[in-house]
Amino acid sequence: MRSTVAILGATATGKSALALRLAEHLDGEIVNADALQVYRGLDIGTGKPTAADRARVPHHLLDILDPDQPLSAGELARHARAAIAGIQSRGKLPLVVGGSGLYVRALFSGISPMPKIEPRLRAWLTKSHARHGLPPLRRWLRVLDPPTAARTTEGDTQRTLRALELALSSGRPQSWWIAQSPFAKDALPAVHIGLTLPRTVLYHRIAERVSAMVAVGWVREVEGLLQAGWDPGSPAFQAIGYRQLAEHVRGEIGLDQAVEETIRATRRFAKRQATWFRREPDVVWFEADDPDATVSRVLDFLKNRRSGDPRE
Repeated sequence: MRSTVAILGATATGKSALALRLAEHLDGEIVNADALQVYRGLDIGTGKPTAADRARVPHHLLDILDPDQPLSAGELARHARAAIAGIQSRGKLPLVVGGSGLYVRALFSGISPMPKIEPRLRAWLTKSHARHGLPPLRRWLRVLDPPTAARTTEGDTQRTLRALELALSSGRPQSWWIAQSPFAKDALPAVHIGLTLPRTVLYHRIAERVSAMVAVGWVREVEGLLQAGWDPGSPAFQAIGYRQLAEHVRGEIGLDQAVEETIRATRRFAKRQATWFRREPDVVWFEADDPDATVSRVLDFLKNRRSGDPRE
């Protein structure tokens, strides 16, 4: 089976742009491994490839779910592996692009199954969230599973409920299950390319990116989602910026505050992403300060691999 190329790194490092150019040079197709670009209607704030980008190169696993549908790492991995197999069967090179560390690791390492959840428990937790909000559930999670509470954001409803479901249903916290047998043995061969930037440069890019997204209509996008009836507590609204802009649209905070909170949250997320991917084995890192030079260096690296063919 021909290898896969994975392009990893923090948000705003240029992963999607690099993947697009590599795909054109190497006759490839792109597989999304971002946890939020799978949702329909979340286009601007997730940095989803444009229609023009998709016309240049085939993309997979974009717009496959409605905003209220949850997606686990294991489910995304199964979808992505099927897409990769299809690309390879056509003699093309799969390029996986993603900044969601657990999803990427599940795809390439194979995630072990977790215990089944009692449906009545899931329904009870969902009702509790609807009645009392997320803060009491976050406090409960910090008691039952401190490591998982520490690695998830305060506004992450989907992962908070999932961790509570697992802890209450099995009697063991999610962090324990991951530590015991985090990944299965069916690893998927891949070349891992990591993009990095100095923190000051990355933080400046993030601020510029958020401002640009607002300028091209991010607020209108959130207004449209709310007018369509999607609940701000839906899994898709865990995407950074969507919750903040929903609060602005509802008149709870001003636009400047929503933008500033989004920039701060994105910077914190980027720091966690960088820490996660730095711990991943076998990642070859490239500075991403000059996009053209980065493309050239990555192409040289792939073409000079032992086989002489990056698709072998």
